[in-house]
Amino acid sequence: MAGMKGYFGPQDGYGDEDDEWDVRNEEIFHSSSYEATPRYDKRKPPRTLFDKPKAPVARVNSDEDQAYLTTKKFITDGVGIATLITENLLSHPFVVIRRQCQVNHDSRRRYHTTPFTLLPVIMRLNQRQGLSTLWKGLGSVLLVRGMSLAIEDVISKITPWPKEVSRLSTYKQWGQHLLLKSVTLAIVTPFYVASLVETVQSDIASEKPGIFDVFREGMCRLFSWSGTQRGRMLPILALVVPTVGYGVAKYAFSKILRSTIAGTLHLSLRISQNNKGAYPRDSYNQAAQDIELTASMFAVLGAEVVFFPFETILHRIHLQGTRTIIDNLESGREVVAILTKYEGALDCYTTTLESEGVAGLYKGFGALVMQCAVHFALIKVTKILLTQASTLFRSASPPPPIHELKRTHTAENVKLVNRL
Repeated sequence: MAGMKGYFGPQDGYGDEDDEWDVRNEEIFHSSSYEATPRYDKRKPPRTLFDKPKAPVARVNSDEDQAYLTTKKFITDGVGIATLITENLLSHPFVVIRRQCQVNHDSRRRYHTTPFTLLPVIMRLNQRQGLSTLWKGLGSVLLVRGMSLAIEDVISKITPWPKEVSRLSTYKQWGQHLLLKSVTLAIVTPFYVASLVETVQSDIASEKPGIFDVFREGMCRLFSWSGTQRGRMLPILALVVPTVGYGVAKYAFSKILRSTIAGTLHLSLRISQNNKGAYPRDSYNQAAQDIELTASMFAVLGAEVVFFPFETILHRIHLQGTRTIIDNLESGREVVAILTKYEGALDCYTTTLESEGVAGLYKGFGALVMQCAVHFALIKVTKILLTQASTLFRSASPPPPIHELKRTHTAENVKLVNRL
């Protein structure tokens, strides 16, 4: 113990000096200055001028608020499912009409830039060929979309290229993501061309394709390197560059437009909620989901409108040399063969402007207008129906027992007394 003296006091000894050191430290420990030391202060620091005030967030405690949020989530999920079905299934008839108008370079009387001229033509097609003529090529379109998703998933797993990006992603991640989209579009291009042929060809002048014919025709088109093998068919290498450029540009524009719309709506939501004061956290999250759904829908439709002329050029060079016979949508009673001699996408663009004018790039735009109108109408009707169904369900649900009500009111009274 003699060698440990220096570790217990300020000097080398135990006697009175060490006792005085312990007493002095104990006085400091119990003094007010020691308690006011910032190191041991457990209170929150005072707010400065640079601190941003946070909007108060209220917790959802009542059963009525919880039921409202559950109903809101049910409506949002239902609208999301309706949007998915509309984009992939219910919009296909308008895609068929639009593509048939786009690839018909011989039409001079009616360009169908408005939906009013398309309505009588659609009625004649339905009378002569049946309702199934508006759904042709649906199987091949869905197969090509599934193929694109599968290829993109496989490439993202064997490469460091991200499959999804956000506003927080770096420029490198964005570049790798767009490179992933480019490679996927390049691989899918011949199968997309085969699907386009099945979508626009006339049912009364062509044989109905099988379910998996899109893969066979796509492989045949993939190995048709020369443009002289099948008439004026352009080689696949001449189609890959404009297809990839169109697809990547449209995708990037859609992402930017979606981020812009969502950011604007989120900002307006925060401003309105801050003006109102406290708000439920779950209610804010539900409103954010509605904003993302609305932004996605408007971004897709906006990209379709902006890139419509480029889609017209792309579909025309895709269909060249395939000897496809389509329905003549000027009258809806005849068929016409597609025979063109374009040298490429640029030659198709200049030729279209010279022979058909600027309006020739917007042939079938009325079908897109009808598609947008039907899309919005279906979403609106779905939301109204789900709201009415949830209201009826809530009104038909039995009220809580009497003892539960008494217990709730008693607890609320106790809380009120405690506050007072």
